[in-house]
Amino acid sequence: MFLCFLQLLEFLPSLTPGRLPPTSEPAKKINTAGTSNADVPLADPGMYQLDITLRRGQSLAARDRGGTSDPYVKFKIGGKEVFRSKIIHKNLNPVWEEKACILVEHLREPLYVKVFDYDFGLQDDFMGSAFLDLTQLELNRPTDVTLTLKDPHYPDHYLGIILLSIILTPKEGEHRDVFQTQSLRLSDVHRKSQLWRGIVSITLIEGRDLKAMDSNGLSDPYVKFRLGHQKYKSKIMPKTLNPQWREQFDFHLYEERGGIIDITAWDKDAGKRDDFIGRCQVDLSALSREQTHKLELQLEEGEGHLVLLVTLTASATVSISDLSVNSLEDQKEREEILRRYSPLRIFHNLKDVGFLQVKVIRAEGLMVADVTGKSDPFCVVELNNDRLLTHTVYKNLNPEWNKIFTFNIKDIHSVLEVTVYDEDRDRSADFLGKVAIPLLSIQNGEQKAYVLKNKQLTGPTKGVIYLEIDVIFNAVKASLRTLIPKEQKYIEEENRLSKQLLLRNFNRMKRCVMVLVNAAYYINSCFDWDSPPRSLAAFVLFLFVVWNFELYMIPLVLLLLLTWNYFLIISGKDNRQRDTVVEDMLEDEEEEDDKDDKDSEKKGFINKIYAIQEVCISVQNILDEVASFGERIKNTFNWTVPFLSWLAIAALCVGTVILYFIPLRYIVLVWGINKFTKKLRSPYAIDNNELLDFLSRVPSDVQVVQYQELKPDPSHSPCKRKKNNLG
Repeated sequence: MFLCFLQLLEFLPSLTPGRLPPTSEPAKKINTAGTSNADVPLADPGMYQLDITLRRGQSLAARDRGGTSDPYVKFKIGGKEVFRSKIIHKNLNPVWEEKACILVEHLREPLYVKVFDYDFGLQDDFMGSAFLDLTQLELNRPTDVTLTLKDPHYPDHYLGIILLSIILTPKEGEHRDVFQTQSLRLSDVHRKSQLWRGIVSITLIEGRDLKAMDSNGLSDPYVKFRLGHQKYKSKIMPKTLNPQWREQFDFHLYEERGGIIDITAWDKDAGKRDDFIGRCQVDLSALSREQTHKLELQLEEGEGHLVLLVTLTASATVSISDLSVNSLEDQKEREEILRRYSPLRIFHNLKDVGFLQVKVIRAEGLMVADVTGKSDPFCVVELNNDRLLTHTVYKNLNPEWNKIFTFNIKDIHSVLEVTVYDEDRDRSADFLGKVAIPLLSIQNGEQKAYVLKNKQLTGPTKGVIYLEIDVIFNAVKASLRTLIPKEQKYIEEENRLSKQLLLRNFNRMKRCVMVLVNAAYYINSCFDWDSPPRSLAAFVLFLFVVWNFELYMIPLVLLLLLTWNYFLIISGKDNRQRDTVVEDMLEDEEEEDDKDDKDSEKKGFINKIYAIQEVCISVQNILDEVASFGERIKNTFNWTVPFLSWLAIAALCVGTVILYFIPLRYIVLVWGINKFTKKLRSPYAIDNNELLDFLSRVPSDVQVVQYQELKPDPSHSPCKRKKNNLG
């Protein structure tokens, strides 16, 4: 009875005079330039739903050289972006007809509407803004709104109008509970766009007759691609006007009707802003699917052409569902998946290596991120460039999501990343914890508690997350895919200059070099007869090997080394040491990654040291690559990834047999013929090195530490699970 009385008191304020919902009145029209009326007292039921339809714009400002614009619209409430429209290209009277569903706690914060002109590779141009006082809207009534765009710096300039349709609805009682389980991060349109409907495979072949941007009459060109939020940057080709890139990458296609890929060409300049060479676009809606198109695109606002191969492939490789919808528990679907990746279907779609199902069940004991002593956690699941999100559970340190994510596996050596964030309405999400799980280390069907790690994946943070993961893959396809280049991730953090990271990479490379130095000292000690028995044995071995040496003995020795280390591991004598790497990585945690930018008056000094900083970053990255290369070779023989070590054994066995039975001259002849005729047989083939591609799948010592599971606290075991705090 007491609870019913409280609910009645909560409901009564929404029935104030002037707020009764009308039943049959027509839509009211409001023409406003954004006048504020925030001081009007207003009854607050606790949560409102704002349904907005972005209709169109009229007579918008021209911001591009051609007298047009590429407008898009942002909605902001309380300083936070709650909606962003699609881009309408080359149109001053765009029609969007997009819908957004936004939840607001109170109506005292106005709705800000900002319009921008999209410029790929450059800062988007401001086209005007307006704001709508939400207190002027009547509840439960469709309202047509006309907003006149203004520029605060030039209030007399006419910048056009934006037309909206809005319905404001109060949410109370049980409705509020329902809407609290939804994330305010994404509108309904954005939520659907998590699931991609196809793949756009792009091969950047070459450039022809590009514009010379440097004083030597040449350029250092590279190309940027953008499709929606997805970006890709090619490698830099120094000192050429006819670059040969031969790079391949994939974009995800989220819209059924396709989209437009923006392409810009740039000239790399060290120490100053890169020079713009030209731009072009690819309209995907004009290309047929399941077919490769060769495109020669003329660069606008510049000179030259770009040559591309574009292939559109329909796909439905990712999905989100509740625990009640489980593909692997359905016997028919499970048999179909097992049949799809059976050994008999080796040559059917080589890019489709396997199937991954991730159950994100719950988390416990998360970090407190809000001043209320709670958090608003949501979870992001990533596999290469596939990125899916759960809903947000508000005011809870022990959230339950109970969601199933499915992915198609293109590379069995990929790493599944699961990150937990705290949602904040007035700023970007706060990091709560992360785990990185190599697919080859997953134990199918086992629910495990993974201890959350920090951003660098070097140590634990507060909380655990419960996951159940299943991986089904074709081992032969996975082996073949190991010998081709890895998929490049197009959303990665930019490299920053770090003293600790530079020192750590130097120490890693030093350890690799010291192995060779110590081996040289050991051999020299045999020459010096420091130990006569050892030197005598080495001398006899030297005579025997040199007298009987055959080329096949090289892979045979490597094969024996792999076998020897394997028996050491299974006998419990693991000689793999990672303590020094762990110590270095833990020391790096003390450095603060995020630093404030310098004030505008110091920009001249920053430009002077920019070139030095870029060189230091390059040295830092080279040290990392060299150290990683040596560590990957070591980890191959140390059985760090058994799948790859077995693959190495198979390759070495084949190599040993080939070198034993086939004379070297024939092998060199076949290799040379293949190299000389490769471009004739396949003009657009992408060059690769199978050995380097294989080693790129072997984790370095740093990655081994990052992927290592932490032991959970016994208090987080499922049998001792605490009752969730529902806030």
